[in-house]
Amino acid sequence: MANGMADSTTQPPTKTKLVFQLPEHQLTEVHNTELTARHAYTSLSESDRSLLKLTPEQDASNISVLIFASTIFHPQGGGQPSDIGFISSSTGDDSNKSKIFEILHVRQSITNPGVVLHFGHSVNHAGSSDVTLSLNTGMTYTQHIDLDKRTLFSRYHTAGHVLGAATRTLLEDKIEGFDELKANHFPDAASCEFKGLIDGKWKGDIQIAVDELVKKDAEVRVEWWTKQDFRDKSLERLLPGDDVWRELGEYVNKVGKPVSNGESDTRIRMVNIVGAEVYPCGGTHVPTTKGCGKVGVRKISRQKGMSRVSYNVD
Repeated sequence: MANGMADSTTQPPTKTKLVFQLPEHQLTEVHNTELTARHAYTSLSESDRSLLKLTPEQDASNISVLIFASTIFHPQGGGQPSDIGFISSSTGDDSNKSKIFEILHVRQSITNPGVVLHFGHSVNHAGSSDVTLSLNTGMTYTQHIDLDKRTLFSRYHTAGHVLGAATRTLLEDKIEGFDELKANHFPDAASCEFKGLIDGKWKGDIQIAVDELVKKDAEVRVEWWTKQDFRDKSLERLLPGDDVWRELGEYVNKVGKPVSNGESDTRIRMVNIVGAEVYPCGGTHVPTTKGCGKVGVRKISRQKGMSRVSYNVD
């Protein structure tokens, strides 16, 4: 098998615990966890192989996939890019000497929903043999994310929420059929899309509203809501459909800590810009709006009854 990575013959893996979703781990750099499975990239289903776009320089036979019981790596999704980083054999040691596996890309499995796939390759050090032979399922390893990139992606994600909240507050009653649709928080293509035609004349006013919300230094609070919470707060417009709820709902308390099945209703993760707006969201964020830095409204484009407001952060 590629890089000495044997295919797992165990039962389909259980869902990966998303540690980065807990408020205290939004910007955590290092995490210890159990390796539960390892696979050659070429052994994956076609749908899961499609999650990694190989470059001409990459050899599929040299790419492997690790699955852990939990992860600090944010998989690409929800408009946010994948984290990158590495796996080390020495708990708490972030030196290159302890690096045994480079994480190139992270995605949620299509074949096994809820399972996070860590794509990458082994790192061989001078004088060593194939180091992935030391990667044994059932053993604990240390995950290290690229914290600079995580922080940048978190700034962009929060900035997207700020832009959405500021635009809704400013234009909800001024644009016919206004609604928020989706967002892209990738640094090179960041934008928020809205239903309704937003004229370019609003660009300056949107910028002022964004600046005010950033300057306010509002808390960006992670919460978990039940369906009844949406109704109690008169935010049924944000309530996901039953299929989505079944996929995302978890048996956790209000701060995301696990509870026994049946002990309470399932909840989904929400990100609340306190005093402004709240969104269903699984991504990472900075603690307050001022942590976004300078958020620039770049341009407004319109097509087929929709508008896209692009932005950047400095």
